[in-house]
Amino acid sequence: MSLINTEVKPFKATAYHNGEFVDVTDADLKGKWSIFFFYPADFTFVCPTELGDLADNYAEFQKLGVEIYSVSTDTHFTHKAWHDSSETIGKLQFPMLADPTLQISRNFEVLIEDSGLAERGTFVVDPDGKIQIVEINAGNIGRNAEELLRKVKAAQYVRNNPNEVCPAKWKEGEETLAPSLDLVGKI
Repeated sequence: MSLINTEVKPFKATAYHNGEFVDVTDADLKGKWSIFFFYPADFTFVCPTELGDLADNYAEFQKLGVEIYSVSTDTHFTHKAWHDSSETIGKLQFPMLADPTLQISRNFEVLIEDSGLAERGTFVVDPDGKIQIVEINAGNIGRNAEELLRKVKAAQYVRNNPNEVCPAKWKEGEETLAPSLDLVGKI
């Protein structure tokens, strides 16, 4: 079963954010765009490159009204230790959610049961709390924040323009399509 257009299941987690431990729940998602960015573990190899890339593009996501939640099955204490010891992770301004109970990873269907780690899952959630984009990468393949930014812009565009769709490689300001019988077989 696909998670597309399903509501984020209820959760409560402790996050490390801006030097503090804070509680985050599914209620915090309502009314804004969110990204859940699952990664296998703190103090690893590909993960800091991805989180650093997100940090470098965070201002652009914020301009679009998007909050990013990085999530791993590590504890909030481990997140703080990593944040304090890594120059790359020290740049993060978004909440680092801890999922030591594995519940959030199970809810998003990214938990690797035998290891207790999460897959590299990316989920874009709309202001109604519904999942609009799902992407899962193999553990050895890092993600690209600029491509994620492009996809968020497309998701926001079609939400605001429900009679249009964004074609492949669409970028903000480019032409969209209005699905109709006239287009069938003409593209």
